[in-house]
Amino acid sequence: MAAEQFFSRWKQLNQPNQESQKVFAAKFPLDNDAIKNKLMGLGSKLLENVDPNPENFVCAGIIHTQALQIGTLIRLEPNRQAKMYRLTVRSNREMAAKTLCALLAEQF
Repeated sequence: MAAEQFFSRWKQLNQPNQESQKVFAAKFPLDNDAIKNKLMGLGSKLLENVDPNPENFVCAGIIHTQALQIGTLIRLEPNRQAKMYRLTVRSNREMAAKTLCALLAEQF
């Protein structure tokens, strides 16, 4: 997915119930390889060179269930000096964004 496509979809998911955001202190060292492995372990596609800030990580994926498919977009913004993250998850399903954001925040 190219940057234009990612941010076009990102902007489409603009309702308050489609986004969940959390700012939190890092629980583990801010290591790029470890961050990438955790994000890819989720099953989402890690998108390289999409975010204008090369320090940020963005992912896109679809969660498949028996009843529906849930599109998700993830943006993880590390602040290495403060040892903090800002995690934003957008989804076409309200509970998916909130749940995924809460689960992912515990991994970093």
